Amino acid sequence: MIALDEIRAAADRIGGRLHRTPLVRQTLIGERAGVELWVKCELFQKTGSFKPRGALHKVLSLGEAERARGLVTVSAGNHAAAVAWAAREVGAPAVVVMPEDAPRSKLDAVRGYGAEVVLHADRATLFDRLREVERARGLTFVHPFDDPAVLAGAGTVGLEIAEDLQDLDVVVVPVGGGGLLGGVASALRALSPRTRIVAVELASCPGLAPALAAGAPVTVARDRTTIADGLTPPFVGALPLAIARAAGVEVVAVTDEAIVDAMRALMTRGKLYVEGSGAAATAAVLAGAAPRGTRVVAIASGGNIDPARAFTVLG
Repeated sequence: MIALDEIRAAADRIGGRLHRTPLVRQTLIGERAGVELWVKCELFQKTGSFKPRGALHKVLSLGEAERARGLVTVSAGNHAAAVAWAAREVGAPAVVVMPEDAPRSKLDAVRGYGAEVVLHADRATLFDRLREVERARGLTFVHPFDDPAVLAGAGTVGLEIAEDLQDLDVVVVPVGGGGLLGGVASALRALSPRTRIVAVELASCPGLAPALAAGAPVTVARDRTTIADGLTPPFVGALPLAIARAAGVEVVAVTDEAIVDAMRALMTRGKLYVEGSGAAATAAVLAGAAPRGTRVVAIASGGNIDPARAFTVLG
């Protein structure tokens, strides 16, 4: 687990630079599932996702010399933008290794924050390309999901939930590489130990459930057609995996069809402009992940969706 003191220290360190995102009651959507539903709106965070919490905390944890040498990361989307933004905040150079087929809007966002983008054709060897750049330029790696400092920053989501809403029965968290899950689970086990923690992954390319079964991270086959590209990492991190096991996290899977239905509900009923991975937790609630009559928080992890894709969802 990430210690509660570390998560609180992260909240103090990043608090002046990031938003405390709202926890919004979604009555109509909750009625469909028979629960009292609240949505933690990380789509309103800087850069449009929860990712700057961990990225900024990691960057602020570094020494001046490390920041001056520059930062490097690997990501197809939200973490890339978060590191680029965090680097700009502290005046550090940043390089982001991204797949050539990353969404154009996310490539533009990373460049817009001033980072250098290194494109790589093969998603399966993105981390290999990252290591080449890291070694060649002497840069500091900001891991997307398997670093204690990154998880402590992500844990501030759980800290805010526990502070803002009492007597929680279930918290539902989307999981890709597991950084958000690891941080939130650490915070909630310390502050609300009776709360059930449910992790949501894609039915077409699960990573956490197979890793828990194997006792170690496993390679995840990517679904290139999914609308929830934020839930398609190459593997779940070792640290989030260990936390999930220690915290007794439950795992459920959702389909793309369920995610699209949840996106439509959140956009039309909740007025929340979410991306696919940001709607996964709500999709799981609508699919019965929480018992009827319970008080539930679904984390909307991000809102960076291309307008054309949003039009397709609503059309």
